[in-house]
This record gives sequence, C-alpha cells and structure tokens, in this order.
Amino acid sequence: MSFSNLGLSEKVLAAVAATGYTNPTPIQEQAIPHVLARRDVLGIAQTGTGKTAAFVLPMLTILEKGRARARMPRTLILEPTRELAAQVKESFDRYGVGQKLNVALLIGGVSFGDQDTKLTRGVDVLIATPGRLLDHTERGGLLLTGVELLVIDEADRMLDMGFIPDIERICKLVPFTRQTLFFTATMPPEIRRITETFLHNPEKVEVSRPATTVATITQLQVPSGREAHDKREILRRLLREANDLNNAIIFCNRKREVAVVHKSLQKHGFSVGALHGDMDQSARTAALDQFRKGEIPLLVASDVAARGLDIPAVSHVFNFDVPHHADDYVHRIGRTGRAGRTGTAVSIVTSLDHKSLAAIEKLIGKSIPVAEGDWTSRPAEQAGPREHRERPREGGREGSRGGRKRRRDRDAGHGGGRNPTPAIQPTVATTAPTPGTSPPAQRPPSIGRPAGPRSSHSQSEPADHSHLPAFLLRPVRARV
Repeated sequence: MSFSNLGLSEKVLAAVAATGYTNPTPIQEQAIPHVLARRDVLGIAQTGTGKTAAFVLPMLTILEKGRARARMPRTLILEPTRELAAQVKESFDRYGVGQKLNVALLIGGVSFGDQDTKLTRGVDVLIATPGRLLDHTERGGLLLTGVELLVIDEADRMLDMGFIPDIERICKLVPFTRQTLFFTATMPPEIRRITETFLHNPEKVEVSRPATTVATITQLQVPSGREAHDKREILRRLLREANDLNNAIIFCNRKREVAVVHKSLQKHGFSVGALHGDMDQSARTAALDQFRKGEIPLLVASDVAARGLDIPAVSHVFNFDVPHHADDYVHRIGRTGRAGRTGTAVSIVTSLDHKSLAAIEKLIGKSIPVAEGDWTSRPAEQAGPREHRERPREGGREGSRGGRKRRRDRDAGHGGGRNPTPAIQPTVATTAPTPGTSPPAQRPPSIGRPAGPRSSHSQSEPADHSHLPAFLLRPVRARV
C-alpha cells in the first residue's frame, strides 16, 4: 500500500514524496485512516516504527480547513521531554512546507515572553511539555477550550517521569468532544486506566506486542566487577574493539554518572558529548545537534535520550548501567536498528544487576547472550599504572589521624601496630626497697610523650618537639 491510498491531501502527499518515502509503515497504514475519520486511536508500537508521522500527516490534512484564534490552539500535542517536542516540530516543518500553519513550541528553558507572543498571534498546532503548558494556563495566557484534537505521545514515559497527574489536569481543561490520539510502546496498569478514562471507544492499533525489541538489533551482555572504574575500562575496550562502530549512545542511570563517564572518555582521547536533564536547553540542543551531524561519534546520556529521539544511523547502544525498569531497556536499545537498519546493543552487567537483567529478559521474551572474550581481566597496558595508583599506602594515609599516630610511634622508636612488641625487651634492674620506706611513686607518662623516666633539659640543650603534631607547634598570638 502507498500513501496515496490512505486519504491524505494532495499537499501532504507532495511533501511526503519530496522526503523520499513511498510506502507507509504498519503503524501509519493502520492509524492514519482512523485519525482522518475523527476516531480516538490507541496506538501501541515499539519505538522506531514511525509513530510520529502516524499522527502528524493526518493532522496536516485536517488542519487545511479552519483558522486559529488568539491564545486558543486548534490542536495540542503533549511530549515528555523537550527534545521530543522539538523533534515533532521538525516533522511539522518538514511535511507542512506547502501550508501556512502556525506551530508553537512550549518547553522549559525558553523565555515566557517569546512563547506568549506566539500564542497571541494564534496557533494551529501547539506542541508542549506538561509542566510549561500548565504554567501558561495558570497565568491566564492560554485557553484550551478550542482544542479539537489532543495527542498524548510516549505515554509510558509520561508515567515514568511523574506526569500522569498533569495529564489528567490537562485532559479536564480540553473539551469533552475532542478527538484523542494516545501512543505508547508499553501498557502498564496506570496507562491502561488513563486510556479507559479519557478515550471514547478508541480504535486499537497494535503492530507488535508490548515491550518487544527489533529483530535487527544484536543484543549482548558483558560481565564486569562492581567498581565503577572496572565498568569504565570495559566500556573503553568495547569502544576500541568494535569494528563496525560508527556512532553510539552510552546510557547511564544517573545524571551524576553521565558527567563522570563523559569526563573519563574525554580524558582517554574519545570525542564525546553529554546529555542529561540538568543541562540548560542550549547545551542540550548543541550536544544533540553535534551528535546528529556526526561531529561527535559518542553521546553519554541519561534516559532523557531514551524515548523517541529520531537519529536513524546510530550503530551501537551501550548500557553502562543496566536500567532499573525493564521498559527503559526496550526504549534505550530502540535508538539503534531503526528503519530496518541493523544495530548492536551491549549491556555492562555486574553482580548487582542480575535481578534487573532477569526482569528485562522476562519482558522481551528471550535471554541476552554473553559476549565472547575475557572481560574479567584488564589489558596489561592498563593494569600496571592503575595497580600502582590504587595500591594502599603502607601504614595508612599520613595526613589522617591514624597516620599521624603511627608516624609519632615510628619517631618514638616503636612500631605502629595496635599492640607494638619491641624486638628486644630492655633489661631493667630492680632494687628491693629499704625496710620501713615506701617505693618511689611512678608518674604516668604524659600524652604525646614516650613512656619512661623524665629527663631534664639543660638551658643549652633545646627541647625535642618532634613527637608533637604540627598544629600544636604554631605560635599563638596574644590578644592585647
């Protein structure tokens, strides 16, 4: 079947032909006719199957008739991240070349004033993240009573990011008679509840069972020690030894780990960028653009890059950290093997990840094989310097409290152990006390001074203060 058989307008068909696409994907073939018939649609499809075009193309056909009013958008598309929202806007710019549509983007990190100016002019398509959208509605600068079509994209990601309460608020602000398109890759119970509440007799379009992975992706696991430096060394080996690696996304579970791995790879001579939620919008956009253009072959990212980003030619995905949620694994490795291409996904697995790995294998319905090779031992050229750097100092750190105590013990002439035993015990002559007299009282040794009889110093002999800590020898200024 070709796009001409789906009921799209001539302008949209011309734009699609200009991009080089001739045949729709299964999700597009099944969803587009229902959208044009103004039915609610529940679309379930694995990532990388063309879900964005499945709602962008029919929306462009519908929007050819009508006119936008100030502060009252005609259609609303909700996305979980700024990157996904910007990507959807690019799709409207690409396929809506022959149409005069006003498309606005409401995301964080951008001036409220600029966004408010666009809303005042009238918007046909409003693409927004939930938080910034509610900010504008609470300020009174946006009315959702004119929304004819609502799209909720990457709904399972919305659930993971805690946006479900915001989605429920937004659904109550739009008209009850609107058309709703709901797209997700997985169907957890909370998502199922939302669909039953806000969709009216939807047409269910499912091109694959939930949480499946693309067959063209080669999945492997590599065992590693628990220490972070072990995982970083294995990652560097994987990057150096991959013969067919063109570019790769390296996923970490935490933003802090993203920064550490990014800095480590830069230190070892790799051209690499970073992407996580705490970066400002300009830095996130710049890193993503550099990776898309091939200026940097490696991108270390958090799960902000795991959902829906359309970078077709990613050859490898590396899970530096095994994701805690099995669904995230499906989305991460879905960044490779897109549009029928082959790809490779490698997960670095420690003994702490076995439970998460078992949940992933249960979800995708197959086991992930272990990569060939000896990954438990480090290369010889890397083992030597690291072993030298990380060998613990004898006697502990000299700057610590225990180190200073052991140093004082050495200066005093005995070992630094807990119960030092001299190699040769000195012989002490004892004399029986004279009858009728008491033995001389023994004065306990002072703190910081070796035990033994006190010795007086003459005026010409300076006192030996080597046994004292340095901070006790500082001169004290008397206040006048």
